[in-house]
Amino acid sequence: MGSKRLTDVTVSTRPQEATMIISGDRSIGYPEIHTRIARAATGLRTLGLRDGAPVGMMLRNDFAFFEVAGAAAALGSPVVPINWHLKAEEVGYILADSGADILVCHADLLPQIRDGLPDHLRLLVVATPPEIAAAFNVAPALTKVPDGMTDWDSWRDSHAPSLAPPIGASPMFYTSGTTGQPKGVRRKPMRPEQLAASARVGGIAYGIKPNEDQVILMNGPMYHSAPNSYGMLAFRNGCRIVLEPRFDPEDMLQLIARHGVTHMHMVPTMFVRLLRLPEEVKSRYDLSSLRFIVHGAAPCPPQVKRAMIDWWGPVVHEYFGSTETGIPVWHSAEEALRKPGTVGRAIEGGIVRTFRADGQPCAVNEPGEIFMRQTATSDFDYHGKAEARAEAGRDGLVSVGDVGYLDEDGYLFLCDRKRDMVISGGVNIYPAEIENALIGMTGVRDCAVFGVPDDEFGERLFACIEKEPGAALSSAAVQQFLRGHLANFKVPKDIQFLDALPREASGKIFKRKLRDLHKDGSLRAAT
Repeated sequence: MGSKRLTDVTVSTRPQEATMIISGDRSIGYPEIHTRIARAATGLRTLGLRDGAPVGMMLRNDFAFFEVAGAAAALGSPVVPINWHLKAEEVGYILADSGADILVCHADLLPQIRDGLPDHLRLLVVATPPEIAAAFNVAPALTKVPDGMTDWDSWRDSHAPSLAPPIGASPMFYTSGTTGQPKGVRRKPMRPEQLAASARVGGIAYGIKPNEDQVILMNGPMYHSAPNSYGMLAFRNGCRIVLEPRFDPEDMLQLIARHGVTHMHMVPTMFVRLLRLPEEVKSRYDLSSLRFIVHGAAPCPPQVKRAMIDWWGPVVHEYFGSTETGIPVWHSAEEALRKPGTVGRAIEGGIVRTFRADGQPCAVNEPGEIFMRQTATSDFDYHGKAEARAEAGRDGLVSVGDVGYLDEDGYLFLCDRKRDMVISGGVNIYPAEIENALIGMTGVRDCAVFGVPDDEFGERLFACIEKEPGAALSSAAVQQFLRGHLANFKVPKDIQFLDALPREASGKIFKRKLRDLHKDGSLRAAT
């Protein structure tokens, strides 16, 4: 089958009824959504979007997500997908740091960020659709575009479709480092040979290929880089895409059976919740359509992986990578059974090496810091932070702070993280950001936040707080304070108050000792 160029993506020429995006009771065909993209591109140009300036986007998985991403890319501008859990201060920082003067946002998300939006921002508001409102218990009044604000649908349709050749641009995702300050990962333009290689790697890692009968279920938020790359690859290849407004284990099974889903991107927390379903629920739905499931974003316990393969068959595969590195490492279900606990080995274009603290390469089975890269993707910069980019690299490879080892067959196994990043439910959380907020609370003398094991989420946040003498603090008060400054998923569920935090000779808090105290049961969350 052939394909044709509509905007900045290659679209399958399969029958229109097969190539559509579905959300709840709504659906849209590819010809229509590409017309919308072309209209939005004209509109963004009339707003003064020029010279690769970024476009902010705070949207749940919706038709508008594809429209905004496609229109910005057609003009050579990166979209900046913003985590819709974030609050006003956090969103304001990202907009200011990225230089985005345009933001497209769902109506129900406005109240939590309005106070952080700059006066010069051009704001376009998307009415929150009914299936998303129902999934997130949004009050009907909050789903509408407020009076006096620009409605995305009406604004988009007021412009003629752009006829200019598309330029293309990669999204700019914000990811934190050890300081907790978000950094924009901005990729350089891809050369033609990189585009072709990237498509091949997508076929390997995600199983998504052009002109095949594939039905994709998007169950994770596309503001994350991995679900975003997965969903946009499916879009470029003209796949039928089903959007699940919010992950729910039985709802997912229903959607698989109803739509004949073949491909999904998942995180291990989803596996845990699925496996906890009663047997009568798990056996109620026909899952025989599943052909290629891929997961990543967090370590998956070998027993969980084995249970999923036993249930769904040898269709559960895994990748290892990051926003910065792309996907250099992957393995199949069969390899997972042969090498329990591995995250895979280098695939086409992938390079992975481990190094000792002195910079020398590690021997086989010797743990060290992991440096890797997928050469099929273009290199990147941390927007406005050249020194941070230089610190992350070695021999042309990139480290995001993970420690692991390569076995005699080249399979990579993770041991720990060099840095303090916590991965909870597939989401990266950086304790320094939480500590920086906590230290501003009256009554907090000092604090330490770290990750502890959690059966469902992999890790959860635990905060130890050293109070000012005489201060009256409670866990509830601390959590309420943090919710006013940070996204809810960054608020520790477990809080322990201590007379003094353990410190190294330098005065730095000894987090490893706190983790050991939690492990042996000496730390218990306050009630």
